[in-house]
Amino acid sequence: MDTPIRHPLAYARITRGWSQADLARLIRKAAARRGLRSGAIPQRVSKWESWRVVPDDESQDLLADIFGIDPGTVRALGWPNWLPGRDDPLPLGPDSTVPALREALGSLMDRRNFVAFTPAALAGLAYQWAERDPQTANTALRGRRVDAEMVAGLERHSEWLNSLPTEQRQHLGPLLTGHLQTITGLLDEGRCTQAVGRRLHALAARVAQTAGWHRFDHGHHAAAARLWHSALHSAHQCADHDLGAGVLSDLAYQQTWLRDPRTAVAILDHAISRADHPTARSLLNLRKARAHAALGDELACTRALGAAERFLDAASSTPAPAWCAWHAPTDIAVDTGRCLLDLGYHQRAQQLIEEGTSMLPDARLKTRAVFLAYEAESFLQSGEIDHAAATAHAALTMATRIGTPVA
Repeated sequence: MDTPIRHPLAYARITRGWSQADLARLIRKAAARRGLRSGAIPQRVSKWESWRVVPDDESQDLLADIFGIDPGTVRALGWPNWLPGRDDPLPLGPDSTVPALREALGSLMDRRNFVAFTPAALAGLAYQWAERDPQTANTALRGRRVDAEMVAGLERHSEWLNSLPTEQRQHLGPLLTGHLQTITGLLDEGRCTQAVGRRLHALAARVAQTAGWHRFDHGHHAAAARLWHSALHSAHQCADHDLGAGVLSDLAYQQTWLRDPRTAVAILDHAISRADHPTARSLLNLRKARAHAALGDELACTRALGAAERFLDAASSTPAPAWCAWHAPTDIAVDTGRCLLDLGYHQRAQQLIEEGTSMLPDARLKTRAVFLAYEAESFLQSGEIDHAAATAHAALTMATRIGTPVA
């Protein structure tokens, strides 16, 4: 498998055919044109691309000169969001679903390990979703008629894919891609009633969401973001607010994972504003708590954790949406521990993570691997090196078996 590109600067550099030494030389030339001197060397570029060092304002100005970026954009978006190479998401609209799905399907070989869209663009997309109601989409005048029976068969196939054991799902990439291509073709060229069209859009959103997690688990973050972007378009078109909120929370979770919790909070605020089911609102608040903890905002984290508990305890006459039906007190316990770990409360964090992990059902192997990684980190921060090593090994072994990252 190709090595993923782990930083936007590396992507911008590699797509232009430059080595780190080439970029360092170009920075020195840009400085000379301004009558300045720069000490840029390949080792410094390497530190920028490994997320260890943020270039100072002067270095960013020189980089902007090289890439042809307006200095105002550099100041407005901040590092590394102003760097070139990432696209704006398609605006939500009545005819945006198929283009978004086609774009996502075309990006599935993208090995980049950072998000395809800038944080500002993702926050703007979340704002659109929160503020805009769907409009009637244009339908094909000719083409194969798509009836309820055909959609029901596609729905059953989707349910079968999701029912497979966790260890088998890591191999489902081609099946998910083929399934999504079939659904996209029907949306593009088929004829159906509005009711059937809504079901088809909802199915596209669910399959794209699942495919996005498959890509995320393999570290292909650009492809995952595009799949979730297409899922949001489909969920918006069928007016499923909870499903749309769930897709936004996936994009937010990815931002937290990629160390941009501030953008995650902005996305989740919009997602929460239109989510309906208590379980959905609970999970959204739990992910928001994680982002606040990563920012070191203890008060906001505590409030979000309290909201997550209240909504999970709230009664509902309808089943929870499939994307969050698994959400349980165990998840709140462990993620509370994860928050406390980020906030420096190591002993209590360790206790909650251990308790929650021990209560997980066997079917949730992926979650168990992630929770074990949290547990290993809590042991490490408590100075229990042997326990940390043993738990980390168990997490890695499980993650390798099911094909998912835990770091």
